[in-house]
Amino acid sequence: MNHLAHLFLSQRNTDLMVGNFIADHIKSTKLSVFSTGVQQGILMHRAIDHFTDTHALVRKSKERLFPKYSHYAAVLVDMFYDHILAKNWETYSPLPLEKFAQSAYMVLKTKAEEMPNRSVMILDYMSRQDWLTSYGSIDGMSKALAGIARRAKFNSKMEEAAVDLQRDERLYEEEFTPFFKELFEFSANWQPS
Repeated sequence: MNHLAHLFLSQRNTDLMVGNFIADHIKSTKLSVFSTGVQQGILMHRAIDHFTDTHALVRKSKERLFPKYSHYAAVLVDMFYDHILAKNWETYSPLPLEKFAQSAYMVLKTKAEEMPNRSVMILDYMSRQDWLTSYGSIDGMSKALAGIARRAKFNSKMEEAAVDLQRDERLYEEEFTPFFKELFEFSANWQPS
């Protein structure tokens, strides 16, 4: 899952949100520098990623993309699923997506001094360009995917992926919907070990 899903699954808990947001930029050996709550958010992020990466429906989505995108298929599925979540936001949250996004940016900014520099930089771009809301449109996804493609170390072709999303959106949505229901329950019941 990508930024929107991780923040949503944090259940509006500030520490979990921060941990979920910064997790990809933290080595396991550096966990102890963070508060217990932020550590739990980092661990929750990793548990969500493991649940996602090993789920049969997610694997099906990745297999559709693998012939063209190889190992970048996993990144694309994370992005495609954030798109479907954003597009169908009212199904999952009574709070409008725009309000959720602005609240999430504000919460994260209040904790910026606790974040690694890379996370602060991403938060700045994310909030200024309102990534969370823009994920709901194909145009927004196209811009996001082009940005990821520019930062990729190899020729990922991810800038072309919005076409694949638009063509097979119904199939991704059919896989996302039951998967996300299970992921939501998993996250709601998750406890750090």
